[in-house]
Amino acid sequence: MDKHPSYGVLSQYISKYPQAAGALFQTYNDLKLAQQWTDLEVIEIPGCSRCALRGRRPNAEDLLSVVPCSLSESLSTDWIRTTFQDLGGPPHVYLAINTEDSSIVYYKISPGIVKPPL
Repeated sequence: MDKHPSYGVLSQYISKYPQAAGALFQTYNDLKLAQQWTDLEVIEIPGCSRCALRGRRPNAEDLLSVVPCSLSESLSTDWIRTTFQDLGGPPHVYLAINTEDSSIVYYKISPGIVKPPL
C-alpha cells in the first residue's frame, strides 16, 4: 500500500484510523482513478473514528460526501447521525461499503424519512 501513488495523500489518516484504512484506501482510489471525481479531499470524522471523502463527480457541480466502511462493520443510527453532524449536515451522504474482494457498493443515506423517487 505504501508504494501506491495515493498513499502520500492518505498516509496520515491511515495511521490515525487503522481500523478504517483499507476502506478509505480502496474508496479513495475508486473515486479518484476509476470514477474520476474532481476536488477530492479527505475529511476527518472524529466522532466515528474515520475519514470521509468529499468531491465532485465528473461534469457535476454538487459537492458530495462519501463515508468508506467495511461490510463487516456494524453501523447504528447514532453512528449515522454523528456522521451527518461531523460533515456539517449535508442533504445526503453516500456509504461506500467495501467487501473483502475489493468491490464497493455505494448507498445514498438521507436524514429522516425520505420518499424514494418514482
